[in-house]
Amino acid sequence: MDMGLQDKVAIITGGSEGIGKAAALSMAKEGARVVIVARRQDVLDRAAQEIKTATEGEVLPIAADVTDRDAANRVIQAALDSYGRVDILVNNAGTSMAKDFESVSDDDWEGDFDLKVWGAVRFIRTVLPHMRKVGGGRIINVTNLGGRTPGPSSMPTSISRAAGIAITKGLSKDLAKDNILVSTVCIGLVKSGQHERRYESRKESEPGLTEDAFYDQLAQGRSVPLGRVAEAEEAGDVIAFLASERASYLTGIAVNIDGGASAVL
Repeated sequence: MDMGLQDKVAIITGGSEGIGKAAALSMAKEGARVVIVARRQDVLDRAAQEIKTATEGEVLPIAADVTDRDAANRVIQAALDSYGRVDILVNNAGTSMAKDFESVSDDDWEGDFDLKVWGAVRFIRTVLPHMRKVGGGRIINVTNLGGRTPGPSSMPTSISRAAGIAITKGLSKDLAKDNILVSTVCIGLVKSGQHERRYESRKESEPGLTEDAFYDQLAQGRSVPLGRVAEAEEAGDVIAFLASERASYLTGIAVNIDGGASAVL
C-alpha cells in the first residue's frame, strides 16, 4: 500500500526511543524525512543512526526540551532550513506521573502541564502557518487511556492527557478548513524506554527477573484482554497511518492502542 508519505517532512517529539522512534522508523520506511526531537543528544544520535541504517532515509536529530519556550521555534526552523517544509507533527514528548490527588504538588501540576500540554500547544501554534503553505498537514497527539477514563492515583497525568484529547477535538474542527487533520492515539501498555528503565531497576533487587516475565506481569496487572504488552512498532505503525494520505478522511478521532483494556470505545 502506498501511504503517500514520500518526501513528506515529519517532526516527532520524544523521538529518541519507544513510540516516538517507532513512528519515525515507520514513516521513514515510507519515504518521509523525519526530524526527531528529545533532550539527550547521544540517545538521539543512536536512534537516528538506527533509522538511517534500517531505511536509508533522511533523519535529522535535534536536541531540545519541549518545556523550553523557544524549542518549537528552533526545531521547526531547523526542519525548514533542512527540508523546506513541514507536513506532519507528532506530539509524543512526555513521561508518566501518577499519584493520589493530595500528593500532587504545585510543581508537579505545573511541570506536567508544561511538558504535555504547553509543549504541544507551542509546537502546534508554530507549525500551523507552514502546514497551510503546503496545503495541509497532520497533527497526531500521543495521549493515554487515563485521559479518557481516569483511575485512582492517576494525577496529574490523567488530567494533562485529558487536556490533550480535548485539544485534539477542538483543533480538528478549527483546522478542517485548512486540510489539517488532527487525531490522538490513547496509549495503554506499550513497550517504551520508561518501562525498560523500570525493568532494569527491578532487576537490581530481582536478578532472576527476565524482561519477558516483567512485561507479562504488567499485562496481567492491567488486565489486558490480549494478554501482552504492545511492541512500540505496533503503536508507531498506527501513528504513521494517521499521518498518511490513506487517513485523509480521519480527523478529530481518538484511537485506543491498548489490547482491549479500555472500558470505553
